[in-house]
Amino acid sequence: MVAEAAHTDAPRAASVRVTQLTLTSFRNYERATLTMPSDGVALLGDNGHGKTNLLEAIYYLELFRSARGARDKDLVRFGDAGFHVTASLDGSPRGALSVSAGFDASTQKKKVAIDGVEVLRLSDAIGAAPAVLFSPADVALVRGAPAERRRYLDVMLALSDRQYLLALQRYRHALAQRNAALRALNGHARDEAMDAVAAFEPALADAGAIMLVKRHAWSVDAAPVYADVLDAIGERTSVSLTLKRGGGARVLEADLAEWLRTTFAAQRAHDVRRGTTHTGPHRDEVQLLLDGRDLRSFGSNGQQRSAAIALRMLEARTLHSALGTAPLLLLDDPFAELDADRSARILGLLGSRGLGQVALAVPRSEDIPRALTGLQTVRVQNGTLAPDA
Repeated sequence: MVAEAAHTDAPRAASVRVTQLTLTSFRNYERATLTMPSDGVALLGDNGHGKTNLLEAIYYLELFRSARGARDKDLVRFGDAGFHVTASLDGSPRGALSVSAGFDASTQKKKVAIDGVEVLRLSDAIGAAPAVLFSPADVALVRGAPAERRRYLDVMLALSDRQYLLALQRYRHALAQRNAALRALNGHARDEAMDAVAAFEPALADAGAIMLVKRHAWSVDAAPVYADVLDAIGERTSVSLTLKRGGGARVLEADLAEWLRTTFAAQRAHDVRRGTTHTGPHRDEVQLLLDGRDLRSFGSNGQQRSAAIALRMLEARTLHSALGTAPLLLLDDPFAELDADRSARILGLLGSRGLGQVALAVPRSEDIPRALTGLQTVRVQNGTLAPDA
């Protein structure tokens, strides 16, 4: 359907590229195939016709879950037995030629394959098709609760660092087990039962220490870039990004595991009374400040949206640096509430390291930013795709 590669004003980078995407029974698509030029496509169409669903399908092949938090069964086209999404790739950091995911509604089971071979663990496939999704909904990263920013941090670092991914998995498993043991005590600290709680603390501390070290290293590197990005976008007030550790203590990296073990032990009785673990990386906070005040509470709508875009740009930068290739950029009308000058600055910043493949979703051709007007345009209507006339 799309034949010739378009040309934009931004420099091209070595990047992962989707050459062809095929959807079956995904959201409102019965079946659709999109062939993508090396620099990407612009998807045009009214709201509700499937532009965002198409971007969601591409993103699904990165984490194998919905970017919008939907359950797999809710991604199945109404009345169908399941969905299937496949992408043929070029330049994947894993060397993959194809990534596919299918979900069977009757069994509630998901199957993921890399180059046609089913993977036994999702962690072995995560990140084969790296992408960063920009959306107006990203403002929740700034306005939302600390859990929103922790999830942002975990997803980004898990995709860019295999050791972090494995530590995160171990930490979440140990945390769930410790919390289950705490709840089983029903608020009563019985000595013989407390050992069941303590049994999970060494694994929790060892995995948590790895996470804390890597989160801290990222925040130190990202903080000045975050401020520079917002300044380049046009934010003239003082901004900052810091990582506030859950538990509040400042500890040398070499002592983090021991500090966590000691902290879990000291908090054990308190945790029993509350039935949950109150200290650790799962309580960290990515703190965004504006003139020394919480951006979540004191920032204007425009400032919050700019900050959310800056976080996504940090995500793209982190993946690019770690993988050595630019991630696919999925732009879901992210500049809808920004003026043309600010939008141009953002695209210029994204392209400063070399712009990879772009999938842009906007209602009309006149909504395409100038830097992307060379993209091949595709019309989306009621779950069908056609070249734009």
